Amino acid sequence: MFYTIDILGTIAFAISGVLVAINKKMDLFGILIIAFVTAVGGGTLRDLLIGATPVSWMKDMTFTYVIMVSAVFAIVFRSKINYLRTSLFLFDTIGIGLYTVVGIEKGVNIGLHPIICIALGTMTASFGGVIRDILCNEIPVIFRKEIYATACILGGLTYFLLRELPIGNNLVFVISGIVVITVRLLAVKFKIALPSIYK
Repeated sequence: MFYTIDILGTIAFAISGVLVAINKKMDLFGILIIAFVTAVGGGTLRDLLIGATPVSWMKDMTFTYVIMVSAVFAIVFRSKINYLRTSLFLFDTIGIGLYTVVGIEKGVNIGLHPIICIALGTMTASFGGVIRDILCNEIPVIFRKEIYATACILGGLTYFLLRELPIGNNLVFVISGIVVITVRLLAVKFKIALPSIYK
């Protein structure tokens, strides 16, 4: 289940990277690079911080193949996912939900404190998008007032609360990821944002 979630997160982030790159009118090479760094950027930072080297995608070629196939799929069917803004938001949201759980579980497996695990999950979910946005000359979403990292944190808190209940790990993964996705969707739908110091 954990591996499946990791793969699904990779697919979602790779597609979100392709959509941003297409929107910026990049060439094919640029699109593939943005897809790749979006998909593995957060996980690479996480693995470096916890000393898990070589990082996960370097040890398992499945991730590289999945990113390439996802990128080609998104390019070929870009007319079907023509509503770039909506599609980008959807795939990005699914990605952060899945990767939050992956990052938290990595921290749990090496015995880190729950707060650090939640931070790892948030970084795993957010920093691929940060790198993507910086390379595409955009202010990263996480640094704007939108509910983004907050959704990851709430999903992380849910994860550790559910671990205290007599339910299976797979259900904990799924519910925690759904919480992240739901919070993000609701925040955008109802225009809920963090307070701003600017008028």
